[in-house]
Amino acid sequence: MKYRGPITNLSQEIDGQKYRQEGEEFHDKVERIACALSDDDEHCDATLEILGNMRFLPAGRVQNAVGSKRVTTAFNCFVSGTIEDSMTSIMEKASEAAETMRRGGGIGYDFSRIRPKGDLIKSLDSHASGPISYMQIFDSVCQTIASSGHRRGAQMATMRVDHPDIGDFVRAKRDNHSLTAFNVSVLITDKFMECLSKNDDSFDLVFEGKVYDTIHARDLWDDIMESTWDYAEPGVLFVDRINEMNNLYYCEEISATNPCGEQPLPPYGACLLGSFNLPTYLYKVNSGDCCYQFNFHRFKEDIPHIVRAMDNVIDRTIYPLKEQEDEAVDKRRMGLGITGLANAGEMMGLDYGSEKFLKWAEKVFACLRDNTYRASTALAKEKGPFPQYRPEYLKSNFVRTLPASIKKEIREHGIRNSHLTSIAPTGTISLVADNISSGIEPVFSHSYIRTIQTSTGPREEEVKDYAYDRGYAGRTANDLSVLDHLEVLALASHYVDSACSKTCNVGDDVTFNEFKQVYHKAWEMGCKGVTTFRASGKRYGILKAMEKEEETEGETEGLDQQGGEKAEACYFDPATGLRSCE
Repeated sequence: MKYRGPITNLSQEIDGQKYRQEGEEFHDKVERIACALSDDDEHCDATLEILGNMRFLPAGRVQNAVGSKRVTTAFNCFVSGTIEDSMTSIMEKASEAAETMRRGGGIGYDFSRIRPKGDLIKSLDSHASGPISYMQIFDSVCQTIASSGHRRGAQMATMRVDHPDIGDFVRAKRDNHSLTAFNVSVLITDKFMECLSKNDDSFDLVFEGKVYDTIHARDLWDDIMESTWDYAEPGVLFVDRINEMNNLYYCEEISATNPCGEQPLPPYGACLLGSFNLPTYLYKVNSGDCCYQFNFHRFKEDIPHIVRAMDNVIDRTIYPLKEQEDEAVDKRRMGLGITGLANAGEMMGLDYGSEKFLKWAEKVFACLRDNTYRASTALAKEKGPFPQYRPEYLKSNFVRTLPASIKKEIREHGIRNSHLTSIAPTGTISLVADNISSGIEPVFSHSYIRTIQTSTGPREEEVKDYAYDRGYAGRTANDLSVLDHLEVLALASHYVDSACSKTCNVGDDVTFNEFKQVYHKAWEMGCKGVTTFRASGKRYGILKAMEKEEETEGETEGLDQQGGEKAEACYFDPATGLRSCE
């Protein structure tokens, strides 16, 4: 069988470094993965053809771990067990986090259950140090694991907007040295958002039913927005919407996400990710204004093979903790998404964010949703539904959006996987696929110079965007208004059962008051969360300064003094404008 594989030198190099075993070529890697995940020879051949031509890109952990000799998990990220308000629970969860990261998984936590700073601890006759202080323990654990291994640490911390220490949480990362192994996001409630629009915007900060303070919601909102305006953090997660749209509303409560936010997960939840590479579904035509059309037929044909293969990952990988395995097997979650959306649209003559682009993108999202759910119901008929399946599943708000024919199949046979879709940032796997545009993001830059550190010294190499290298110079992230970004995010969110990782770039022409409205509009449009980035913000200056310092000191790219990768959570690359958790 002929395999396409990455073409550019950089893509081949990164694929070899990150995803292949010693001595493996690209074809060896895809054969290893396909054989390990197939049910029979026919399924193996179909999966080989899809992976070999890079039409589907499994997440980094899947490529690295499946079928290999490494004792690592194929799941990219997890959410911690519930961190209760006790030293025993905190240290227990820190130990579990260390084991999870040692096995290659990132992890998210909710710190909302830890009592606020200054609260009386009656049994010790002392005062609590608060959740921010305990976050430093987890930060240190992540830095240590990242230094001993060869993968950046990845962590997400969340806190409810009504927690008494929310102000400290919001301001915790207003520099370049605090909690650097964490992304942070605020769990915003509907009650808080509704309070913002009232004349009397009094809002209570509470813990275990006790009101600690009553503040003006607008003052706290401005504090959150100022941090995000300058430092691109905290992110905002609309926690009530996450739970009301959750397919498993009847058996779980969600208060945390994986490090890049595309997978809201319950305690000990795990996310299994992979993305369909949209530019590989283009075929040439010689009519009209464009040269390419999208092959929906092939897209539909590929999806069932991939759903079957990714479902097998759940039973054929190791888990850092028994609780994570139990959670994964009981619900069989996966998050299949897309990447290269911008490139594919541009090569079809559709300007990113335009009406025609959105109309085509909606067809892609609907096709992904409907055919993943059809494939999973077919698997349920063959192998049985996920153990936590109940008839109440059909009453979930997201499942209600499915076509009637699919709901009928679910009613008759159940469904194999509780969740099926997610939009991940796909930074590294997109770069390996010859630098296609990442996820549902627009192109950040048509080309850039990448410095690669080698044993003989630094080497500079121009990296071109996939479509640009083929003569298609599409709109870049900074050519778009923040509302253009938001339209794409909101559209994708409607068709995705988990969540979407998407950065909404904010231009210099946007005022602070307009910026705040972006978040309010995201809530109104049904998004589960939103992340923004301003190139003129303070965070960008810090990133550029750090990049310059590393070049000056001649350190190996992305490595600390001990030779392990720096823990930077989901980090932002100033050259490419992309976030990545890999």
